[in-house]
Amino acid sequence: MSISNRRPGERKEAPTEPLKRSIAGCMKAIARKQDLEVTFASDRPAMMGDKVRLPDPPRRLTSHDVAVLRGYADSMALRLACHDTALHRKLAPEGQAARAVFDAVEQARVESIGSRRMSGVASNISAMLEDRYHRGGKYEEITDRADAPIEDAVALMVRERLTGQRPPASAARIVDLWRDYIEDRAGRDLDGLLKNIESQRDFARSVRDLLSSLDMADEAALDSEDEENEEENDTEQEQQQGEGESEQEAQGDRAEAEIGDEAADEMEEGASEDADGPSGELPDEADEADSENASESWRPPSRHNEGRGPDYKAFTTRFDEVVHAEELCDADELTRLRAYLDKQLANLQGVVGRLANRLQRRLLAQQNRAWEFDLEEGTLDPARLPRVVMDPFQPLSFKQEQDTNFRDTVVTLLLDNSGSMRGRPITVAATCADILARTLERCGVKVEILGFTTRAWKGGQAREAWLQSGKPANPGRLNDLRHIVYKPADAPWRRARKNLGLMMREGLLKENIDGEALDWAHKRLLGRPEQRRILMVISDGAPVDDSTLSVNPGNYLERHLRHVIEEIETRSPVELIAIGIGHDVTRYYRRAVTIVDAEELGGVMTEKLAELFEESPPPAARAPRRRAFA
Repeated sequence: MSISNRRPGERKEAPTEPLKRSIAGCMKAIARKQDLEVTFASDRPAMMGDKVRLPDPPRRLTSHDVAVLRGYADSMALRLACHDTALHRKLAPEGQAARAVFDAVEQARVESIGSRRMSGVASNISAMLEDRYHRGGKYEEITDRADAPIEDAVALMVRERLTGQRPPASAARIVDLWRDYIEDRAGRDLDGLLKNIESQRDFARSVRDLLSSLDMADEAALDSEDEENEEENDTEQEQQQGEGESEQEAQGDRAEAEIGDEAADEMEEGASEDADGPSGELPDEADEADSENASESWRPPSRHNEGRGPDYKAFTTRFDEVVHAEELCDADELTRLRAYLDKQLANLQGVVGRLANRLQRRLLAQQNRAWEFDLEEGTLDPARLPRVVMDPFQPLSFKQEQDTNFRDTVVTLLLDNSGSMRGRPITVAATCADILARTLERCGVKVEILGFTTRAWKGGQAREAWLQSGKPANPGRLNDLRHIVYKPADAPWRRARKNLGLMMREGLLKENIDGEALDWAHKRLLGRPEQRRILMVISDGAPVDDSTLSVNPGNYLERHLRHVIEEIETRSPVELIAIGIGHDVTRYYRRAVTIVDAEELGGVMTEKLAELFEESPPPAARAPRRRAFA
């Protein structure tokens, strides 16, 4: 007869709960954060501040499943323990390609610190990396260096130098394609990294040297005063790392969990699939975790000696298009796609709808709360009556309500339609845009919904024209733009409602050239008659177009985006705000916020719009300059 200690009515504990508790406890010990919040969900791993999300383990566990899950946990915990976010931002290069390498190598550093101290952590992280690259699938089939991410190759070679461990078999092809190139140019830099592994600042400076050897460095560098200011922070960080070393060694191997034979369902397919994991995605996500106000507290300094907008060009604009959504597919298909969108997010619609109603109440409450005083006619102002009693010769004073000027406002929602938005992010973005457009329309605010992508992957007809022209050097942008108008500002919501279903169409989402899309949306706003113009950008990544970046400098698109943003923020009457989904947009925009989960988008959009409307509109001195930005 079996005896149970469970109370009457108490549910039996899931077989994976002991493992979850063990992993959470180990993470808190390694990270030295007892208040760390660890959750498990059927979603990709993510980290934001003191909150960590790990893949939900399958009930029928294997030793490999445990090692992979512990690898993600150990990687995140080590980042919390050994990484200074503010210092990382300070030292990071601006170029997209260089920043990707810099981020990946820093993650390799923190993982290597744990791997060198604890053999259990080393095997867990190895299992995690093998799983990550194996799930990617495509890495084992790459035959061309142009298709192999150099940041992964450099990070794996750095890990090899720091720990002596070979790259995982599933990523061996990536490293093999780049090894000779990297060794020839930066072999000495790789050899010198080990001596600085415990000092993030010294290690970062060595990585900057490595980037210079690979011709990837930009002109950003710390001056002597900055370096002196960082010394104290680094010394304190190293002391904390030293104090926690014994604790890590004592606690590190306590996460071994004894898994019973209870069998149940396998983990939902894709729970950790395509998780970019700690080596790729976590640096950006952790960067904005330090404070709730990080979105407006930091922006990289301007590089005055760096070439900006004027050197940006398109090889040809003949194949670009600005197209209305209804022109890309017939009415029946739009109806079907819209129905599919509604079905996908039936639950989210209720949540966003409640947030939108709250926004509507806040806006309507402002519409008639402004008054003009000391008028000769209108409503008698009782607050001024004592003045008349004291001096009967004083005239009566009147007041009159006036509408606030936020009615004379137009809002443009510019949605990233790139391939990385496929799935949940694009469906959430489409639904939020739809509900907020309807809400703002009820408040008398006009809304325009735009999207941006390209017509082809890795270059379209523009690239073909460049090839036929003999591949001239520095051709500029080499893809065909597709800018989509889902809802014009003057069109009522009911007429444009079906158009948003187009985002569900297979094959629509391709690559993203953000700078030109932002310039296009901005020019449309400048042509509007409304007094106040607001542009909200929603994106999940930096500008990427493989065709363009393969024949131009690695930061070509990103540099142009920064130029356009700076022009709008400093010279335009348009108020610009950005929301990044799993991507640190605070690196580009002064007013920005970053979210980890697409599910948070509705709440953030409504809150940011409410904040804008509760602020005073831009002063009249910022008169429109109807100027086209390159």
